[in-house]
Amino acid sequence: IPQGARGRLSRPQRPPRWARGIRGRRGGSDRSLQAGMAADDEAELSLLECRVCFEPYGPDGERRPLNLPCGHVLCRGCVGALAGAERRRLECPFCRRPCGPAETSDCRPLLQLLELLGPAGGGLASALGRSGGGAAAPALGGLGLRLCLGGWGSLVNPTGVAACPRSGRLAVAHDGKKRIHVFGPSGFCLRRFGERGDASNDIKYPLDVTVTSDGHVVVTDGGDCSVKAFDFEGRGVLAVREGFCLPWGLDATPKSEVILTDSEAGSLYRLTADFQRGELKKCQMIRSRLVSPRAVAVCQTSGAVVVIEHLKARGPSKGSTRVKIFSAEMDLIGQMDSFGLNLVFPSRIYAAAVAFDKEGRVIVTDVCSQAVICLGKPEEFPIFNPLISHGLSYPVGLTYMANDSLVVLDSGDHSIKVYSST
Repeated sequence: IPQGARGRLSRPQRPPRWARGIRGRRGGSDRSLQAGMAADDEAELSLLECRVCFEPYGPDGERRPLNLPCGHVLCRGCVGALAGAERRRLECPFCRRPCGPAETSDCRPLLQLLELLGPAGGGLASALGRSGGGAAAPALGGLGLRLCLGGWGSLVNPTGVAACPRSGRLAVAHDGKKRIHVFGPSGFCLRRFGERGDASNDIKYPLDVTVTSDGHVVVTDGGDCSVKAFDFEGRGVLAVREGFCLPWGLDATPKSEVILTDSEAGSLYRLTADFQRGELKKCQMIRSRLVSPRAVAVCQTSGAVVVIEHLKARGPSKGSTRVKIFSAEMDLIGQMDSFGLNLVFPSRIYAAAVAFDKEGRVIVTDVCSQAVICLGKPEEFPIFNPLISHGLSYPVGLTYMANDSLVVLDSGDHSIKVYSST
């Protein structure tokens, strides 16, 4: 497995205890979905509660939220209780990583959120809506969870999701024995293909997937640094090995071309192929000197391209991301890194996946706040409009279906979550 792909394998494969109930092809009955929607307010409040003592956080004293070095948050009282009378060492109750009380620090995002809510309280979504300041955007309409697919045992560490523009079928790349699952619009798994093995058309380690307008599934394989195409029956039709260092993200254009990132080479490619005949026509580098580009999306109306770069860490930081938007002619339109986004929203943002909606707005997932955020159209980039602010664990994939439903791939609980306007 290439060095650049190891980060994905380091994540634990077993989901958290609260997520293990998500299994099978659907996320429960209609009654359970309605109950989940009715519990939205409770989910919002749980973010403001210590997950050990379940007491609400406060700005001072024992209820003040503290960050552990592992990233989990506890109140000051629970940190003291776990450290014991000698207050030397404690273990995180969630990941068991040891640390000392002196290594904790104030959780500033939660403290700022508490300040926004004020003593009178209020909904988390409304607080997020106010946090954008002068750069806030008008609301795009509420999104409600309509369907939940997969779950532990059905999908294993999923890495990419894409929708067929014509049929609305979903293709998901994951680390299972058969590495591509195809779901119908209603949520049933229609087909599994892409064997794990060493044959030329086998998939060793999938990183991303897209579906062309003529119905071919294209996968980036980090195991042998190739791009592989299949028809919807699972037959391999093409394998492209053009000296890629680490092909990662990809998206299809309306003309069935494929825009591809090479993370290690720092490049962006356009692949033109006759997938019906299994012939590669052209592999052209269209942009270079990018910094570890991974996720990429193509606007189906304007042809604009958006790329997420993963910047190297400085000091103890785990690094940051930068969103770049190019025109159809590959001229840079705009860019914004994590620091710039933090000036708009007072929380560290680490973008993992990106997509364009039907209006040409840039949508990203943030794995730090477990949210989906709209950054606006290229000409108004960036604004800040949270679309989904709870119910996600580790969102790593994003796409839109033919009916304009938003699909989020959640690697944290190995599931696909489909949202539609309420």
